[in-house]
Amino acid sequence: MTDEHQSPMDKVADLGRDIGEYIRQQRNTAKISLRQLSKLAGVSNPYLSQIERGLRKPSAEILQQIAKGLRISAEALYVQAGILDLPTGGAVADAIRADDELNERQKQVLLDVYESFRKENAALRSTTTAAPQSTVDKSDVDHKRPTEE
Repeated sequence: MTDEHQSPMDKVADLGRDIGEYIRQQRNTAKISLRQLSKLAGVSNPYLSQIERGLRKPSAEILQQIAKGLRISAEALYVQAGILDLPTGGAVADAIRADDELNERQKQVLLDVYESFRKENAALRSTTTAAPQSTVDKSDVDHKRPTEE
């Protein structure tokens, strides 16, 4: 079934499953047990289990606590949960976000550096395009002038 044909309730259920899978993935990557994460996040073990299985959709506050327990950015969880839109940045940013070899903190640092370079280059481009254009007439360039001997 495509997204167009899903009811709003189905879409919410999908988001719950997606965020649960993402949290489980991050927990497994960090080599933290469900019980350890529940303690670190201050969330009950059964509730966290229900979130991971997609039975509950956590609030932004609970996501923030889970992110803190996982030591990842809360923004990453908000995006996964559909609370925030996925940031833009093109193929490079998408590749950084998709890299399973990097943790969330490393991804965020790379994205910040990449974005700062993009902004710096955009600022340079805007100052060079704002400079006055050359006043050389194209006809002077196109026609060869006889050489003096």
